[in-house]
Amino acid sequence: MAFKSPAAIVLSLDAAIPPRASFSTSRLLVLSFLAGAYIALGSLLALMVGGGLPGWQETLPGLQKFLFGAVFPVGLMAVVMCGAELVTGNMALWISPLLRKKVSWWSLGRNWGIVFVGNLIGSIFVAWFLAIETGLITVAPWADAIQAIALAKGNAPFWELFWKGVGCNWLVCLAVWMALAAEDVTSKMIAVWFPIMAFVAIGFEHCVANMFFIPAGIFAGAPLEWSGFWITNLVPVTLGNLVGGALFVGGLYGWLYGKE
Repeated sequence: MAFKSPAAIVLSLDAAIPPRASFSTSRLLVLSFLAGAYIALGSLLALMVGGGLPGWQETLPGLQKFLFGAVFPVGLMAVVMCGAELVTGNMALWISPLLRKKVSWWSLGRNWGIVFVGNLIGSIFVAWFLAIETGLITVAPWADAIQAIALAKGNAPFWELFWKGVGCNWLVCLAVWMALAAEDVTSKMIAVWFPIMAFVAIGFEHCVANMFFIPAGIFAGAPLEWSGFWITNLVPVTLGNLVGGALFVGGLYGWLYGKE
């Protein structure tokens, strides 16, 4: 068989996830810093491509969104194939082993908490040093684009952001799940590309990507308070991502195939 069945994926998680519960805090922070940086680099690439087409937003908005989404997946490809800890993916991957009593609630909460912090550090590192200090997004049209993105994300209503977070991580975790099913690098890349392109082009919300987009926008001069990042956006998006990944992917597939 060229790919793993859903039941085989559940069994593979039983073997892969428990050892990660014993990772030291420093190792988790480094792995999650890398994941945050990888997602931020994908976000920066998407900004440089999609944000560099200002006229297309009015005349060809669908194509502009597609191009923005088409290059973004490089970040998750690096996470999946190079090895890193991404909190949104872990929201799905840890649920089946938890349901099967392979890991504890304490281990799950510790992983998610530390990885969230590490993802934040990695994302902001890229936003400041590789996007602002390099001057890449401090000039038009990219400065205008990142400021507009930050303002839109930082001023959206709670429930809009929550449900966009649900849709986003449903697709993100499906991408991770499909990559686990694949047996070779090319198949893993294809498995990641389609769902990630889809969530970005649709306009869903990913908490780790927003750890880059909103701080970068603020650094670039967007008139947005930090509360627009922490409270207005990150809280509802993270909660939505949790539902999308833990319930619709990890929970349902763990329940459906965990007894096979």
